[in-house]
Amino acid sequence: METENVVLCGANSYEEKYYLNPRFDHLPKQIREELQIMCVLFVNDVGGILLVEFDREGSLRLRTEALEHDTTYDDIGAVLKIKELQRTKEELLRSLELYYKVLLKNGLG
Repeated sequence: METENVVLCGANSYEEKYYLNPRFDHLPKQIREELQIMCVLFVNDVGGILLVEFDREGSLRLRTEALEHDTTYDDIGAVLKIKELQRTKEELLRSLELYYKVLLKNGLG
């Protein structure tokens, strides 16, 4: 059993980089692209870092953070944007959770 969250993907506004965990390279191209667009647009809007990760139970979490002295990071905007993504990307996020729980968490992927 895994003890830490498993990062699916993330974006960093400080380094202007996007990351997809190589463990998920076999996801369909359309899903990988949708995740990249979602993450990059998020950090372009509010700044900081966005991580999309699975917790130990296989639930997908969107976590954001910022450097300690980052005055451009929008705390309130980040919370609102996460809620918006959870609403507008609900089907995608649920499908990814199911995929993770069935295939990867059980060692089939």
